Amino acid sequence: MSRHIFAAALSLAAFAAHTHTAYAAEAGRIIYVTGAAQIAERNAVLNAPVQEGEMLVTGKDGFLYIQTADNGLLILRPSTKARIAAYYIDKKNPANTRVKLELLSGVARSQSGEAVKMARQNFRFNTPLAAIGVRGTDFVVAADQESTRVTVLSGGITLSGFDGACRPDGAGPCEGSAARELFASQKGVLLQYRRGQAAPQLVPEANNVTPDAIAPPRPDEPAKQGAAASTLPAQPSLDARKTAEIQQQVKDGQNGGAKNEALPDPVVTVPPVVEPTPTVPVTPVTPVEPVTPLDPSKPAVPERQIVWGRWQAVADRPAGLDLVAELGKGSRLIAKTSDYALFHTEGREAQVPERGAVSFTLAQGEATIRNENAAIAPVVAKVENGQLSFNFDSRTYATSFDVVSSGERIALQSTGLVASDGRFANDSSAYVNPHAVYVNGFLSQDKGLNAAYLFESRLSAQRTVNGVTYWNNPVVPK
Repeated sequence: MSRHIFAAALSLAAFAAHTHTAYAAEAGRIIYVTGAAQIAERNAVLNAPVQEGEMLVTGKDGFLYIQTADNGLLILRPSTKARIAAYYIDKKNPANTRVKLELLSGVARSQSGEAVKMARQNFRFNTPLAAIGVRGTDFVVAADQESTRVTVLSGGITLSGFDGACRPDGAGPCEGSAARELFASQKGVLLQYRRGQAAPQLVPEANNVTPDAIAPPRPDEPAKQGAAASTLPAQPSLDARKTAEIQQQVKDGQNGGAKNEALPDPVVTVPPVVEPTPTVPVTPVTPVEPVTPLDPSKPAVPERQIVWGRWQAVADRPAGLDLVAELGKGSRLIAKTSDYALFHTEGREAQVPERGAVSFTLAQGEATIRNENAAIAPVVAKVENGQLSFNFDSRTYATSFDVVSSGERIALQSTGLVASDGRFANDSSAYVNPHAVYVNGFLSQDKGLNAAYLFESRLSAQRTVNGVTYWNNPVVPK
């Protein structure tokens, strides 16, 4: 029997060794460093390798750019602690790829590399409170022990707080009712998760809470993925003098480990201002061009229109909105829940008033009540008794309504912030009050001021509700 156990152990060890050879032994290499920065308590220098599990730290003036083994990018901004926990790449079988990054504190940016794009289901970016998964993405994260905030430059992410179903030691994105998504097309908002919240929430980019406001990027930070005429360079664009200083810094590190000091900014010589010699201006005579009258057949740029509906069938009711077709028309996806979606067409964005208040009348609405017990079918419900008002002096909104189904009436309410482009979403206290609801919507000025939003709420441990409301005919309070 002992021989069988020994043989099994040898086979297991051989399999582990064979499997590990498919992975990258090196997680990445430093392509740029300035200021105070360390890798596993040694000074970070240009071209130095970064191994899995090594702690990465930047000081108050430190920036660290790491090109990952699959040509992705990890940027650490000042006062940041992070770690590449795992970077296993299997090019022959991407299903075996495992990538896991950890941001302990500070601000970091992650651009997905080739392997991550082929195995998005195996990518995880942890913060102290939450897990981030990607859809093929370029995003920036700010994290501490109380909150996680994410902005998306291209692609999309999913964010979920750690709970019984989503654990820090897990792999891949956390899905489920407590997860929220954010896409680059959703302008003017970020995804935020605070300690103790039921789920992340979309909040307007205001009050200097964005990762870029907390730790601004350097001017030479690479452009976002997917930007026109822009690709990830081998290293950031640096002037000749700075490049020479970096190379000298590498030599110092190789010849005795000189201290990694902050690089001085390049000296810019400003030429003296020479006053022009006064001259008598000569106005050339030009022929008068005939004025082309406006073509009345060409309409002005229209206002953005709201498009909303249920994108999948529920019970015996067919879907009323085709997501692919709507995107094909050029409409932009604003928000999506498990059953409903909200778009706006191309056109001029709403001009949000700077002062005053306005109230809306509920025109249409629908909701779906779901039970996590698969044996209980979802139910389509009505939305009644709706109230929606905006206070533009404080840039806030307040809404309430009832979800009605089979003799059951559920009262929901939400308050939040309004962005300058007409987007509005929950504030940070949305989940404190009972029967609060997660809201994501926007204003439109097509044929008068209109509004629409998607909503979601957890009714109990097993039941959730999500839906959509559309509002028009605003009444301005006297």
